[in-house]
Amino acid sequence: MRKAFLLCWLLFPWILSNHSCNSSSVSLQLNDDVLGLIVFKSGLQDPTSALTSWNEDDNTPCSWAHVQCDPVNGRVSQISLDGLGLSGKIGRGLEKLQNLQVLSLSHNNFSGNVIPQLSLFPSLKRLNLSHNSLFGRIPVDLGNITSTIRVLDLSENSLSGPIPEQLFNNCLSLRFISLGGNSLEGPVPHTLQKCMSLGSLNLSDNHLSGNPDFTNVIWQLKELRILDLSHNTFSGPIPEGLLAIHNLKEFYLQGNQFSGPLPSDIGLCLHMKRFDSSNNLLMGALPDSLQQINSLEFISLSNNGFIGDFPYWIGNMNSLQSLDFARNGFSGALPSSMGDLKSLNSLILSHNRLVGEIPGTLVYCTQLSKIKLNGNSLNGSIPPGLFDLGLEEVDLSSNEFSGSIPPGSSRLFESLQSLDLSKNKLTGVIPPEVGLYFHLRYLNLSWNNLQSRFPPELGYFRNLSVLDLRSSLLYGSIPEDLCDSNSLSVLQLDGNSLSGPIPAEIGNCSSLYLLTLSHNSLNGPIPMAMSRLQKLKILNLEFNSLSGEIPQQLGSLDNLLAVNISYNRLVGRLPNGGVFPSLDQSALQGNLGLCSPLLKGPCKMNVPKPLVLNPDAYGLRNGGHEIGTSDSMRVRHSKRFLSISAIVAISAAVLIVIGVVVVSLLNVSARRRIAFIDHAMDSMFSSSSRSRGPALGRLVLFHPNNDFRCEDWVDNAEILLNKATEIGKGVFGTVYKASIGGGRIVAIKKLITSNIIQYHDDFDREVRILGNARHPNLMTVQGYYWTPQFQLLISDYASNGSLHARLHERSSSTPPLTWANRFKIALGTAKGLAHLHQSFRPPIIHYNLKPSNILLDKNCNPKISDFGLARLLPKLDKHVLNSRFQTALGYVAPELACQSLRINEKCDIYGFGVMILELVTGRKPVQYGDDDVVVLCDHVKVMLDQGNVLDCVDPSMTEYPEEEVLPVLKLGLVCTSQIPSSRPSMPEVVQILQVIKTPIPERMEAF
Repeated sequence: MRKAFLLCWLLFPWILSNHSCNSSSVSLQLNDDVLGLIVFKSGLQDPTSALTSWNEDDNTPCSWAHVQCDPVNGRVSQISLDGLGLSGKIGRGLEKLQNLQVLSLSHNNFSGNVIPQLSLFPSLKRLNLSHNSLFGRIPVDLGNITSTIRVLDLSENSLSGPIPEQLFNNCLSLRFISLGGNSLEGPVPHTLQKCMSLGSLNLSDNHLSGNPDFTNVIWQLKELRILDLSHNTFSGPIPEGLLAIHNLKEFYLQGNQFSGPLPSDIGLCLHMKRFDSSNNLLMGALPDSLQQINSLEFISLSNNGFIGDFPYWIGNMNSLQSLDFARNGFSGALPSSMGDLKSLNSLILSHNRLVGEIPGTLVYCTQLSKIKLNGNSLNGSIPPGLFDLGLEEVDLSSNEFSGSIPPGSSRLFESLQSLDLSKNKLTGVIPPEVGLYFHLRYLNLSWNNLQSRFPPELGYFRNLSVLDLRSSLLYGSIPEDLCDSNSLSVLQLDGNSLSGPIPAEIGNCSSLYLLTLSHNSLNGPIPMAMSRLQKLKILNLEFNSLSGEIPQQLGSLDNLLAVNISYNRLVGRLPNGGVFPSLDQSALQGNLGLCSPLLKGPCKMNVPKPLVLNPDAYGLRNGGHEIGTSDSMRVRHSKRFLSISAIVAISAAVLIVIGVVVVSLLNVSARRRIAFIDHAMDSMFSSSSRSRGPALGRLVLFHPNNDFRCEDWVDNAEILLNKATEIGKGVFGTVYKASIGGGRIVAIKKLITSNIIQYHDDFDREVRILGNARHPNLMTVQGYYWTPQFQLLISDYASNGSLHARLHERSSSTPPLTWANRFKIALGTAKGLAHLHQSFRPPIIHYNLKPSNILLDKNCNPKISDFGLARLLPKLDKHVLNSRFQTALGYVAPELACQSLRINEKCDIYGFGVMILELVTGRKPVQYGDDDVVVLCDHVKVMLDQGNVLDCVDPSMTEYPEEEVLPVLKLGLVCTSQIPSSRPSMPEVVQILQVIKTPIPERMEAF
């Protein structure tokens, strides 16, 4: 009978209309809570049988697992199903629980929408649906329960759309709100100010935008203790007014686009313990009031534009445990007051402009476990007492430290896990105590002047994963017990004076995937035991004196992607398997007795160009880096014959030339800017006397130090365009060539008005970011003109047209591009993109890289235009991008059309790869024939596999070096990999191109 009634209850709407349920069943008066929970359970998947005790035959659910009842009325008051692995939708049934106060379903796999029926609980005080897979919008009806609810947690789902204004219409009882980790967008609702009792607000990791109204909304929440707005796209300054929430303890703003200085009253939040504003656009000096926050335990200002001397008052923050000021512009010396930070655990000041020595008082920070001062100009010796602390991670690389490496203490032996002292001026021996670092995983002492014998103590390591001792003037032999721990995965010993054979025990390094021993004096055969290195991906042995035959067993290393054995004394045939049959000539040359069909003559030495990785084998991102390093070292080693006096003379001459060039360029640049501004003023005011156009606009011209503005340019700016020449159209508008007086020619882009930012402040902010992108291979944005209905971008003009025109629209009287110019275009474009990707946080992504956006000056130097214009879209998502750039057929990365993939810099790398393939072949990325469609990437790949790839080269190039063209084609295929993670970064692309162009010196007479 109970089951019959349950069926009737499930069909309740149909029952009301048909009255077909047996009245005897209805009269059973079964507990509504039992029925509601059984209906709720019926829509779930319960893989761990956590709800087995939920039985419809029971009269009450109070004894069921994960259910609590009110002892007074016996009704269900709490359901806690957290972390039970449940899946399915939150369906009907729960609305029957009219006395429910707590509903917690977190850390499960619930999917579907947040049902509006959740708003029917009149007594609900806590709703936690976090860490599930819910999607759709937040129901407006949830605002009906905020009058009683105290905790609302919908974080870590896939909710989208704006936060409803109605959600906070009646929220006086709310103490905790967490909507973080979703895909919410739009501004923060103004109704939030009604939540006067709110103690914790978490809106992090969404797509919320605009400038949150701190003054009228957030600063009104006087009870706020935790405020987390991190990882959104908020912008604008952080206003004064923090005193209004002086009880604030945790304040997170990182990962946004906030600009301007920190508010001067931030020090009035005397109870603040954690403050993070990293990865923004903040600038200026730190306010002195910050030192008043004695309770501060964690502060991170990294990746901003803060300047000024490192604060001398830092020692006043005596509760500080973690300090991160990395990647700013702080200068000066570190104060001795840092020794007063007795609780300091983590000190990160990397990539600033700090000078002077490490203060000796730092050794009093006895709790310090992480110190990162890399990328500064610190000098002097490393304080020995620093190595007496229980440090776990030490990075002092890329400074000017001198003297010897401190030996360390027993405390350090037990704690140290990572040590990086590379790129300094350290001398002396590697202390034997280094072998006592039992937990060391990463050791990098490269690029120093140690002049030390290879320490046998390095074989004592048991957990070492990375060992980098490149270019440290080491000598002696490689220890046989170096691989006894079986944990080593990266071994780099390039550029030293190591001698003797490669020990056969190298085969014990079963975890090794990168082995580079190039530019040493190693001799003897390549050990056959190396064939046991089944994880090995890169092997560099070039420029040694290795002899004998290459073990055939090396061909069985299936994971091996790149090998370079050039310039040794190897003989015999290559292994038949693995990567060896596809090696380039540059990987084999310089071996007098080595026989291979890849060489021009059997067993004859060749000297072509250096190695570029096989595109099919490019899976290790730092592969390009290692090749670039080894080649640069080869050049360095080959030029040691220069005398010191010659080097000094050459250096002095170079510095004089650079100084003259820089001064000349500054003078020319200043004259041009003055002429540009003067004539802009003349043209603006003279035109105002001739025209009566009704549109009021704003002209802004950027200057390195300040801005020149004309707020009252009353004439319609289209008058200027009527006198200009249209030179092209793009996805964002039409481009005109215009003269603004004094012989100055500029390019003016008239932006399309649809989907472009319509608010001047937002438009100004985004264009200024583009205007700050200054690089020789970027088209400089000089300014803009703005009205709500009409926007212009003003930039430099390139006299030689676009790369697309030179490749595909060349007249018969115009000579074709030479290989030298094509290579210059490829390298310059790569450098420009690398600047956009590396020098801005978040990086500027072009999204639309193609030859029509590569402009050429009179010397064929490339200038990337239209970069970052996607920033002018008010909503940047994949659907908008895909429709906006659909005309760029063949250049668009495949992930732009895939909703599940994250869009990042790899999109530009794909377009760059297509561009250099087009540059070499002269073919368009997609060509339509009578019967088929030819995709350039696929065509080049097929020709490469068939061994006829040079047949793809543009026939208009009558002369070109095969040893450069072939690696560039392969690089293009690497960059156009369908898998984004398999594409190299733009700095790696720049390095590979520079390696391709680097001349190889003549080998010693021994070869």
